[in-house]
Amino acid sequence: MSRILLFHKPWGVLSQFTDREGRPTLADYIDLPGVHPAGRLDRDSEGLLVLTDDGALNARITRPGPDSAGKTYWVQVEGEPDEAALDALRTGVELRDGLTLPAKVDRMDPPDLPERDPPVRFRRHTPTRWLAITLHEGRNRQVRRMTAAVGHPTLRLVRYRVASWTLDGLARGESLLLSG
Repeated sequence: MSRILLFHKPWGVLSQFTDREGRPTLADYIDLPGVHPAGRLDRDSEGLLVLTDDGALNARITRPGPDSAGKTYWVQVEGEPDEAALDALRTGVELRDGLTLPAKVDRMDPPDLPERDPPVRFRRHTPTRWLAITLHEGRNRQVRRMTAAVGHPTLRLVRYRVASWTLDGLARGESLLLSG
């Protein structure tokens, strides 16, 4: 039977078990031999990370394409994106490594999340907006590059959902072992 571990990765933690530079890693939080992250979440991002010992499940989660397991991110961006910017995200954004697949993008109220440590930079005269962005691919720093390409840099990025699993009920740094 495969093992699936849901982990709420804090900001500043690497999505790997070792680091030559001594930065915080998954090993600081997880003591379950044989599981590996299904995809990555950047050091400066936080949220849901799925770990498993099931190679086929790992492939289904990380495989790009419209039929792949979607991943939903809660993204705080600088400024207030207009409909043109949102439509660009929805239809695909041209990045250095090619056109992204269409994304589902919705404005959202600020989520009920604990403050980030360190806090997100604050500018009194620059508004921010939260977006829910669902992708079906996972290029390196893709959400950040997409929002920057439409003129609204990402300030905070939280992965809320992978496939049918969500962050609901998981505190920062906490994990939940599921049986597969």
